Amino acid sequence: MKEWVAVFDDRANWTARVERMAWGIRRRALAHTLSHSGGYLSQACSSAEILATLYGRVLRLKKLDAPLTAGRFMGTPGPGRASASGADFNGAGDASCDNFILSPAQYALVLYATLIEAGRMDEKSMDAYDIDGSAMEIIGAEHSPGMEVTTGSLGQGISQASGIAMARKIKGETGRVALMMSDGECQSGEFWEAVQAARYHGLGNMIAYVDVNGYQCDGKTTSVMDIEPFDKRLKAFGARVYRIDGHDVKRLSRLGRAPAANAPTFILCDTDPCRGMDILKGRYPKFHYVRFASLAEKAEYQKFYDNMSFGSL
Repeated sequence: MKEWVAVFDDRANWTARVERMAWGIRRRALAHTLSHSGGYLSQACSSAEILATLYGRVLRLKKLDAPLTAGRFMGTPGPGRASASGADFNGAGDASCDNFILSPAQYALVLYATLIEAGRMDEKSMDAYDIDGSAMEIIGAEHSPGMEVTTGSLGQGISQASGIAMARKIKGETGRVALMMSDGECQSGEFWEAVQAARYHGLGNMIAYVDVNGYQCDGKTTSVMDIEPFDKRLKAFGARVYRIDGHDVKRLSRLGRAPAANAPTFILCDTDPCRGMDILKGRYPKFHYVRFASLAEKAEYQKFYDNMSFGSL
């Protein structure tokens, strides 16, 4: 394929553009949370720079002529029956294009905001969010924008990404498989089995960004099941591992564009679940889902939204 695109590729001001994109992701997620009186907001705070860097700088995706509009759910694909695919928003498959697998499907709202900021989805698509019959699922599935597979229970995404990466390696394709994970799902046994298999098969065409924000549904990850030292455990399995500030777009980009190794690459991104939204700190230690307890609390968040400005981090 002659034309793939990184939205802010090699422009002198790409860092500011990616950072503004991350700010836009957070703001869109908060706007949605206000309009629906609830939403996965801390996920946007912690992962905005990761997803903005992936879609704005790292992923090799086919250029779209115009932003796409999310359609209706047309049923699961099968013999003689096509189905809308979330992969369409990443461009049609090509040997030199990258796959993107979002493992924690509850980050779907953040992915939708990212696609809008990257110019790959029409913002009017958000009007169909959580509407019966729409592809705009709360928990993303293979027909949801940007979702290439249904990742199901947490921990399955890496197994699917490894399988796709292995198939692409066998076929000699140059495109990579980029995976985004959350730290809580890395507690599962399936995760560690997949890491072991990916290393054994030399899947250097797979790169995983892990949002290590330190919290999950039941509170702090260290209190549910401590997997630290996470980086050393992954290295013991033979993976290539980096641990960085997950809000540093330069390092996120540099590592995502680095030459492949003969092993999967894991970029552990230490992040803040309240990044850019100090108002969330009052919910400690339960950040997983924001549901307003009163009209007064919603009004406080509305005021915060009204005063959000780029560069206020």
